[in-house]
This record gives sequence, C-alpha cells and structure tokens, in this order.
Amino acid sequence: MQAQGGAPAPGEVVDHVPFDRMLQAWVTDGMVDYDAFARSPEFTRYLASLAAAHPERMARADQLAFWINTYNAYTIALINSRKERRSIRDINKRFGVTFKSPWAEPIVKAGGRTLTLDDVEHNIIRPTYRDPRIHVALVCAAKGCPPLRTEAYVGSRIDAQLDEQARRFLAQTTKNRVDVPARTVYGSPIFTWYRDDFGGTLAGVGAFWARYLPEGTARDLLRSGAFTWVDTKYDWTLNLRAAR
Repeated sequence: MQAQGGAPAPGEVVDHVPFDRMLQAWVTDGMVDYDAFARSPEFTRYLASLAAAHPERMARADQLAFWINTYNAYTIALINSRKERRSIRDINKRFGVTFKSPWAEPIVKAGGRTLTLDDVEHNIIRPTYRDPRIHVALVCAAKGCPPLRTEAYVGSRIDAQLDEQARRFLAQTTKNRVDVPARTVYGSPIFTWYRDDFGGTLAGVGAFWARYLPEGTARDLLRSGAFTWVDTKYDWTLNLRAAR
C-alpha cells in the first residue's frame, strides 16, 4: 500500500509501473521521445516517488532495479532540464569547453538524498552490486549506449532482464562483432572503459560476451581470450526519437 500523495510507504518497493508505461509509449528501438517525458505530470510524480523511497529497506534485487531505473529516469530528466537535443556532452559546454561534467550535476533526488549520476553509477551501483551487466542497462542518452529498454527494471525479473539486455546489446553489430578469421573482436568502448568490472582484462570481457553467444567459432574465440581487441566508434549523438 502506498502512503498518501503517491509516495511509497517505508520499506515498500517503489511502483515502477508508471515508468514502465512511459517507456513503452515513448521509447522505440532505444530512441526516446524526450518531449513526451518533459510534458508528463506522471513522469514528475514518478521522480518524486524515487526521492521518497527507502532503497536500504528493499531486497537486494529490488534495490538494484531501483537504482538502474533511477539512473535512466534522471538521465532523461537531465536532458530535459537543459532542453538539450543534440548530445549530453553539450551540457555545460561553452565555446567548445566543458565547464562541468553533466554527470556531476546534483540532479538526482533518490532515497532521501541528492546525488549526481556519477554518484549513482560509481558510488552506489558498481561497488555495491558488482554485476558487470549493469553496463548494458545504464543508458547515458547517447546512441552509442546500450538501447534503453521499453520496460522498467523490477527485482522479480531483473536477472532475466539483464541477460536479455546483454544479448540485445551484443547483437548490435555496429557496436559489437567478432571477426573469427581475423581473430579480432570489435567492441564498444564501454567494455574497455570498465574492464575492471569484467575481471580487469580483455580476456574477461571475452568470457562475459561468450555467455551470451550461441555455440560456435565466435564463442570459442571469445572463451580462448586469444584475440585482438578494437574499440568501435562511440556515437555521442542524443538517442532522440524522430517526430512521428
């Protein structure tokens, strides 16, 4: 049961159904209708529910779902707060110089705290949950990111959701592909930026990939660790859905 005003009662799992509805309506193939979120009173109420929540009282799986949804929702909120429609990296940029990282903006109101997106990712999610799959779930508003799901994460299904998200991201061949004859893996820079979360080596990244590929030569190469790695180009263009 929710407390009056829509805020979650102490210890209650946040209702992510409103966010789920919005994602289904306003996200297509990972591309986002930011204007729809900006106009939505329901989105404002959902953000308020995150602010009033008590994640420390939730089960661990519910906590992780909470923080992933918080990151993704407040990334959308950040884009809209600055009316940015080209790239998140253009926020706080003047004359080609970034004066403050957009990920260092104290925009996140969650669990009774004011946080930055960097706080959520690097000070909460990564050290607390130590699950490399979070890197296919956190979406930083760029086309180079993993695609934003058209559903919210929930604790009861989060393992299946993260596994599906990993398969989906690795199937995007402009970002991730394996050239078996050349023994070369072309991968998103996400995997090299955060290789520590995959065991600290590119062989560890390969072992992670292999979990999500069918049996075959590509999977064998990844498991062997005996490949050359090449970063693919990261596209920082906003993941903006074209007007319908």
